[in-house]
Amino acid sequence: MWSLSFLVVCNFLLAPVIGQLSLPKPPFLPPNPTAGTQPSSGSPNPQWSTLLGNLLYFYEAQRSGKLPPSNRVSWRNSSAVDDGRDVQLDLSGGYYDAGDYIKATFPLSFTLMSICWGATDFGKGYDMANQTAYLDDMLRWGLDWLIKAHPSNNTLYVQVGDIATDLAYWGGDLGIPTFRPSFQVNDTNPGTDVVAGASAAFSACSGLYSGRSFSGSFSSPASLQNSSYARTLLDHAQQLHTFAVNATGGQKLYQTAVPSVAESYSSSSYNDELTLSALFLSWATNSSTLFNQAETYYANFSLANQNGVLNWDSKTPALAVLFAQIARASSQIGRNLSSWQAEAERYLDQIVNKKGPAFLTPDGLLYYNGDSDSASLNPALNAAMLLSRYAPLASTPAKKAAYSAFAQTQVDYILGKNSMSVPYIVGSNPNSPANPHSAMASGGGDIENINTSPEQEAYVIYGALVGGPDKYGRFFDIRNDWPETEVALDYNAPMLTLTALHVINDTNDPFFTSLQEGAYNKVRPQGFPCDAVYPQSCRSPPLSRGGTIAMALIIAIVGLILAGLGGWYIRLVSFQKSV
Repeated sequence: MWSLSFLVVCNFLLAPVIGQLSLPKPPFLPPNPTAGTQPSSGSPNPQWSTLLGNLLYFYEAQRSGKLPPSNRVSWRNSSAVDDGRDVQLDLSGGYYDAGDYIKATFPLSFTLMSICWGATDFGKGYDMANQTAYLDDMLRWGLDWLIKAHPSNNTLYVQVGDIATDLAYWGGDLGIPTFRPSFQVNDTNPGTDVVAGASAAFSACSGLYSGRSFSGSFSSPASLQNSSYARTLLDHAQQLHTFAVNATGGQKLYQTAVPSVAESYSSSSYNDELTLSALFLSWATNSSTLFNQAETYYANFSLANQNGVLNWDSKTPALAVLFAQIARASSQIGRNLSSWQAEAERYLDQIVNKKGPAFLTPDGLLYYNGDSDSASLNPALNAAMLLSRYAPLASTPAKKAAYSAFAQTQVDYILGKNSMSVPYIVGSNPNSPANPHSAMASGGGDIENINTSPEQEAYVIYGALVGGPDKYGRFFDIRNDWPETEVALDYNAPMLTLTALHVINDTNDPFFTSLQEGAYNKVRPQGFPCDAVYPQSCRSPPLSRGGTIAMALIIAIVGLILAGLGGWYIRLVSFQKSV
């Protein structure tokens, strides 16, 4: 039996040592939140550029494994360096998925795919903001771990860490419980969804590192081209796609093979991932055969005419947009452009025209009952990302304008144009969330008193997008309230793409620069939110101070009208008697 140390060394030596971009010196560091109240000007706009840097910085705060000398997050430490020991592999590195210490392949793959796709469309924004080296660094930290999680053609590790053990621990990165089992899918116990999702991530990122662009309607990809690294990523993408399609154990949801993931990131279907895998791989390999395969999947799985959300589990809304992009960019690979435009616009029109399952909260957030309940901002941002991405391909100028305008309302909402006056990105402004649900950043160790131990969050986890307000638009900023305050890898992904687009096109400041310190405290709601942590609060919310005054005025006016009608009636009766 080979020793673990020997296997680790071999793993390191055989891994792709392919040069990445040099990081800036001095390094970019997020400014104090008060900087988010200062107007700026110029092209690129300094506030949008800083926001892009902050959003990338968040991923550095989520790193697992041995941290490099370039680490910018002073309060983070190397952690979980023995991950994979139980299976005689080095599975250290990668990212902690959310506010805890689980490493999960399914949402990680979606995150990497989304960011690489966005950096292909609007990569110039990273270049203009001087953040391309940090983008490269962020992607490689995730992709290199995903490579390690795929040690052979038909094996993929899908989770590191035990959910029950993880949920029982609230503390810093130096005390993470060492019971961290590694879970895999393989040829006889497959997981079509998670395998195909990883393939799509590798293909999307291979295209980015190859410098491929969809068309002149979009900016050039971010300038991090590296043909050797692109080839490595593509090799893994092809192997995983073949694994997803041809596993001896058939095509199955991955929680069938790994029941543990059902507690955290279970999958509802593998149809969308299998289609997305074939589609991104068609683009990465210039294969019309794979494009046709993706079209066949789309038809056979009856994926048309769906109106649901885009998120780590549900990728169907992205498919028609990507089909249209590829068909527009290369007639040798894709086809049926007009049909894919029609399908993409059918989906986007029902969002913009409010004809689908989503509704707008009282203060303007796109909300899907069920899907938005556990992280309200994420579905809205993913919709805004699709609208912004597709707008250049719209069939009419009116649709292009409508898509862009609606997307902007959601971006503005996230950045503080909401009833709470909260920019929902930590550290971007004094009114940003102060109590994100992050075991690392909280500085506390008392799981029974998360909200008060300590009273003030120990560290600012700059750039983290939190879950968001409840369906009534109320944000309570309570640390244990994970639906509103938890941070996660996939939450930041669409905001990165949208911010890169604004760096390119927007000389105006983000909305939050108009918010002065104390704006949130003036309207901060009392009590508790309506969500999974505080279900007892899911009654009609109390009226705000302004609403109470308005209701009092209405009651007074109605009272005066009724009094007037009563007096008129008495006079009428008296008149009739006198007659």
